[in-house]
Amino acid sequence: MRAPGFSLLETTLAMGLMGILGAAGGASLPGPGLAFVPGEMRGALDQAFLLARARGREVRVALGAEGGEIPPVRLPRGVRWGLPGAAIPLPRDMDAPVRAHVTGASHPFIVVSPRGTVTAAAWFVTDGRDALCLRLSGQGRIRLLRWRRELQAWMEA
Repeated sequence: MRAPGFSLLETTLAMGLMGILGAAGGASLPGPGLAFVPGEMRGALDQAFLLARARGREVRVALGAEGGEIPPVRLPRGVRWGLPGAAIPLPRDMDAPVRAHVTGASHPFIVVSPRGTVTAAAWFVTDGRDALCLRLSGQGRIRLLRWRRELQAWMEA
């Protein structure tokens, strides 16, 4: 009498089929490398706000480069600062920050005060298909937009 269960061959075939389906489904997702970047950027800014408040003085921040008082944001493989060219327009109601469009940041450094004010800035990152725009107002409000290639529009993230 055979014990209930699956043979090694049946299990191997099922796992192989699940792997193929998982890889096909994962490849169709837009910008999976961008998924972790918003949390990293917000975390770095939160760290800067807390550090400024704790020290009682301004803190210098450079999200994409060395030279700030907090560690720079590390981007996943395949993600870089800037937009992938003229195919993606700037978000609505945003003046043309030529530097941010090309280099990824409107200002190389921003300054966060203990009172929560900050040098207004914008950062762009892309994976070559989709893009993120993190906008920071002078009052320290963070707005995160994501370019959706399939919709040809910037959407709140």
